[in-house]
Amino acid sequence: MSDSVTPLLHTPLHQLHLELGARMVAFAGYSMPVQYPMGVLAEHLHTRASAGLFDVSHMGQVRLLGSGAAAAFESLMPVDVIDLPVGKQRYGLLLNEAGGILDDLMFIKRDLAGGADIFVVVNGACKVADIAHLQASIGARCTVLPCPELALLALQGPLAVVALQRLCPQVARLVFMGGGHFDVRSSAVGASTGIECFITRSGYTGEDGFEISVSAAQAELLARALLAQPEVKPVGLGARNSLRLEAGLCLYGSDLDPTTTPIEASLGWAIQKVRRSGGARAGGFPGAVLVLDQLDAATARRKRVGLRPLERVPVREHTLLQDADGQPAGEVTSGVLGPTINQPVAMAYVPTAHAAIGTRLNAMVRGKAVAMEVVGMPFVPNRYVRG
Repeated sequence: MSDSVTPLLHTPLHQLHLELGARMVAFAGYSMPVQYPMGVLAEHLHTRASAGLFDVSHMGQVRLLGSGAAAAFESLMPVDVIDLPVGKQRYGLLLNEAGGILDDLMFIKRDLAGGADIFVVVNGACKVADIAHLQASIGARCTVLPCPELALLALQGPLAVVALQRLCPQVARLVFMGGGHFDVRSSAVGASTGIECFITRSGYTGEDGFEISVSAAQAELLARALLAQPEVKPVGLGARNSLRLEAGLCLYGSDLDPTTTPIEASLGWAIQKVRRSGGARAGGFPGAVLVLDQLDAATARRKRVGLRPLERVPVREHTLLQDADGQPAGEVTSGVLGPTINQPVAMAYVPTAHAAIGTRLNAMVRGKAVAMEVVGMPFVPNRYVRG
């Protein structure tokens, strides 16, 4: 009896990727471009210098509707949903009862002609489980509406705004973590019509940029209009990974998982004052007792830190760490040669006693000890436009 293989899904831009010469790989159940002919290094550096276009349509887009949606959603996360202003985006963390992270996500409150909603973007590998979790946990309090009819593009880099405002001048007024509905126009679309998009000024590279939600039927038209701008080149998953790591941003499944709490992950900044001990709506989320104890009493036994090798040796994920006495001291979860700074960079979980900046550790690479130092993150300064 032969084993059955689940066929990979395709995003609405699949044929465009092939036309552009992308090398496709399996990722989160989809066939996705890992790189284009210019190569990962060139794509990375182009995004830092100009503007890169990413297909992130594998990610999940979900609407939460109803007057109780904000309170319901807030009950699942240690973040402030209720007081978030319309048009503002926030980073969120779905937690389990042990305080572990089920997924990290972005959400924004929107005021629409047909009624307000909370628009949520979740990780592609988690979206089926996330939607089931939302339905089971808060489906009786609000409508949980997946949006498979939508595609998602990310335009990232210091010249992203230059390219996009040619097609939609109004986007220049957005600031980091703000969003709104816009009509994107180009000669390919026609003078009297446009592409309706929901755009946020956000992304996953540490650069200025935008994430653009658009109907799947118009995604290729939009992508071609953006690629026609002289600043824009297509960029794949390879450079997306190195860009986010230089920016100190977590990858779910590598740096975050259901056994890791927000405090262990050094994400305590994502818990607003109103949800902390003494706040007006303190606790009330899964794992609150443990998470708030770790936050208040510094009881977390491990922490996510940045690491730099003291020699030019890239240290990859799953590499074990040792302290000066040769004792186990954690594990690398992400590592790459950072093209922007031309130096290896990594993230790891280490015992709290070894988490201070300047701490020296050894990474065991093929039986050889590679000296590492705990450093601050991001490795490359963020360039968000905050207004």
